[in-house]
Amino acid sequence: MSNLKGKVAVITGATGGIGFEVAKRLGKDGYTVVLNGIEDEAGAQRVKELSAEGIPAEYYGFDVTNEEAVTKNIKAIGDKYGRIDVLVNNAGGLGGRSRFEEMTTEFYRFVMALNLDSVFFASRAAIPYLKKGENASIINYTSNAAWNAGGPGAGIYGTSKAGVHAITRALAKDLAEYGIRVNAVSPGTIDTPFHAQIKSTKPEVFATWKNSILLGRLGQPQEVAAVVSFLASEDASFITAETIQIGGGQALGI
Repeated sequence: MSNLKGKVAVITGATGGIGFEVAKRLGKDGYTVVLNGIEDEAGAQRVKELSAEGIPAEYYGFDVTNEEAVTKNIKAIGDKYGRIDVLVNNAGGLGGRSRFEEMTTEFYRFVMALNLDSVFFASRAAIPYLKKGENASIINYTSNAAWNAGGPGAGIYGTSKAGVHAITRALAKDLAEYGIRVNAVSPGTIDTPFHAQIKSTKPEVFATWKNSILLGRLGQPQEVAAVVSFLASEDASFITAETIQIGGGQALGI
């Protein structure tokens, strides 16, 4: 723990689901964790929960699709702590479903902004502070949809996540000279509120998802957090430009 003294991790979209588990895990690893979200009440509650476990935590409420808000807040965090050691670009989502024929430009732009612009805005703002960090890295989230283009109506989600896969490698090339590593995780079907709607409305569909996973079960948020923890650690000091699948073999299909 002592070698992590003063280290700072920023996690976007961290008020619930995988993001909060990542914040908790990095906090237990010894980082001061800075959570981002758009639900301020949830953010305050999460900070309280982390503090109760002895984890130094703060919450910054801003929308990751808003360039000005991202830049201003990341700068405020970096200036306050004098460094950022890990940026976890966790915020993102499906945004809804739409086939291309009836897709509005607004919907297209929203999904791209949520998943891809957010990574660009946050990473760009954090780079000057990552340069001051120790074993600094950026960790992004892509998806199986980046390879298979997503399910029905999720085509633009898949397109945005393919962009995340590419920008991860591009950032890794760009930042290698500063010793800043950039990697991505690609979670499969993880049992989180992200899937709550289909779980409650179409339980039979939800149940069949297990059948497409080699290990025969859904993933847990803690299992994603463990891989993020590894990628942020000294143990991963020679890993950059990689994407790690966390899907129980789901990518292979059955």
